[in-house]
Amino acid sequence: MLAIVCPGQGSQTPGFLTPWLELPGLRENAEEFSDATGIDVVEHGTESDEETIKDTAVAQPLIVAAGLLTYAALAEAASVADAGSADLLAGHSVGEITAAAIAGALSDEEAARFVAIRAKGMASASAITPTGMSAVLGGDPDVVLAAVEAHGLTPANNNGAGQIVAAGTLEQLAALAEALPAKARIIPLKVAGAFHTQHMAPAVDALAAYADLLTPSAPRIPILSNADGGSLTDGQEILSRLVSQVTNPVRWDLCMQSMLDAGVTGLIELAPAGTLVGLAKRGMKGVETLAVKSPDDLDAAAAMIRNHSTTTEGTAE
Repeated sequence: MLAIVCPGQGSQTPGFLTPWLELPGLRENAEEFSDATGIDVVEHGTESDEETIKDTAVAQPLIVAAGLLTYAALAEAASVADAGSADLLAGHSVGEITAAAIAGALSDEEAARFVAIRAKGMASASAITPTGMSAVLGGDPDVVLAAVEAHGLTPANNNGAGQIVAAGTLEQLAALAEALPAKARIIPLKVAGAFHTQHMAPAVDALAAYADLLTPSAPRIPILSNADGGSLTDGQEILSRLVSQVTNPVRWDLCMQSMLDAGVTGLIELAPAGTLVGLAKRGMKGVETLAVKSPDDLDAAAAMIRNHSTTTEGTAE
């Protein structure tokens, strides 16, 4: 059984999109996504520096575009129909929009407009109060959670594999760093705000208003929800959760557990890849993983689809 996963904000690096745009048709697809979002995906994915692509308004559309471009190349390399590429889809934070588009719950254009509104709203919300996010690695999970909450922070991401992301004001994060639980260490993340907390509430109204204009379709592939790891097969429920996700914690630990419970044997992460495979290697022991970082990884990914997907189109004959 195969899962395809889509990364979230903070996974982007300068120039990561360059080799992908050399593939036939992908530059044109990126330009179409740029038109829909108002963000120059080509420039930001090839030329912009780290500080520029850290900007929430740039990073989120760039990451969703990259995932969709990667998936298009993978489907071509594997010669599979959309519904035959995987048994489950999941996306971390903004990556859940990528997953919704791959599954057909949203069109690529709808996903582009949705992520543009989300990104602008969250960037504006981040500017109200200086906030951020830090990953706390190691330590007893219960003790770490208690310390996070004791400092007035929100456990915005519970990523499993010994990683909890705390979010809140910069002062609160600094105080946590000075009083870490035993055997824990902290890493500030390359994001501009306290995502998945009530600090993002100002971003919800515009996103909900756009969502009301959409008529989502049933996904061709079930999507695991960031909220609780549940498998979603209703388009409207997927859309509703994409809106509420902005202020709610991401439970990637539960998504990984749901994959294990479903019997997933292989996991492919789309570009900009690496973060979710790293978590899976620690939290999903025994599952074959592959981070699709460049076109050089497409043949291996296509082989994984043939070897792991249980869908008719994706199974080797």
